[in-house]
Amino acid sequence: MYAGFWSTLPRPILGLSPMDGVTDQPYRWIQKKYGQPDVIFTEFTSAEGVSHNATKLFRDFLYEASERPVVAQIFGKDPESFRTTALILGYLGFDGIDINMGCPAKTVRQHGSGAALIKTPELAKKLISATQAGVQDWVDGRTLDDVPKLKEKTKKLVLETFEKLPDSYKQRRPLPISVKTRIGYDHPMTEEWISTLLEMEIPVITVHGRTLMQMYTGQANWEEIAKAVELGHQAGTLILGNGDIKDAETAQKRFEETGVDGFLIGRASFGDPSVLQKLRVWRDQKYQHIETPALTQNPLQLAIEHSHQFEKAFPEEGFYPMRKHLAWYVRDFPNASDYRVALMQANNAQEVEQILQPLLASLSEK
Repeated sequence: MYAGFWSTLPRPILGLSPMDGVTDQPYRWIQKKYGQPDVIFTEFTSAEGVSHNATKLFRDFLYEASERPVVAQIFGKDPESFRTTALILGYLGFDGIDINMGCPAKTVRQHGSGAALIKTPELAKKLISATQAGVQDWVDGRTLDDVPKLKEKTKKLVLETFEKLPDSYKQRRPLPISVKTRIGYDHPMTEEWISTLLEMEIPVITVHGRTLMQMYTGQANWEEIAKAVELGHQAGTLILGNGDIKDAETAQKRFEETGVDGFLIGRASFGDPSVLQKLRVWRDQKYQHIETPALTQNPLQLAIEHSHQFEKAFPEEGFYPMRKHLAWYVRDFPNASDYRVALMQANNAQEVEQILQPLLASLSEK
């Protein structure tokens, strides 16, 4: 079982959870700069789409070196597509591959992907096996020309990225494969499901403490995550917990209760890299210091910086995907709702600065 970079990370591991429509490159970049998570994941991306030459999806695989270690997350249900995509991800220089078996979205579930794979365990194992085979293809020297269905446009895009990589990432090194999943479909079945995944000898499994049918409602079930931890440790697999970790006090409690190897932080990071920063302080001080200092950067300044990074990363895209992030930054300020309304109309970073400047000025006078 090849763990790669995972074996070098401190415990508990603190990572930024992959979130569809949220963790694009600009979001990951600002979270890494100020929150410093140990590991970052891309948004989940369709393996079928990538292997069938949907080059627009390569937007999701954009990253900067500062984000490392960075893991590409993929989803789908076609094993051969997973094998091809794993080969491509080797060329793109990722540090690891994560398979999404936890997304509860209706469209994903109806496709038989994401958390729906909990109901088709044999298919889930085939997807892991195919990804492992694709990584081995990469290590063994298989090239993009060996995949007949890849078009020249796709191969050119991949190779252009490959040529820009540092020499160390051009080496045909193995990539560790992980899985992110949930405790069950419509009821907890952690022991049965996690035991199935462990048969595939993967180094890391992240467990979200809700079933598919719960979506994101109710409370994450950390008693079920504890069961996964026990099984994982017996097999030599790291288990990361995900769900409702908002601060160091909660992390301390869950760490003591479960012995989990790490946490992925999701919704608590919205507009607030300080969540990860505070957790790092807690860990670095050996879990003793719960009350940690607040982030020194003004959230309004972060909103502006994030906006500029968005334009840098996606110069040809509209600004619309950035707007929801702006709303998350502008909270707990005087007349915050008025500013959020204005920000929802912003079309570029310059307009964001113009909208927020009066509020920044008023705060500096106090």
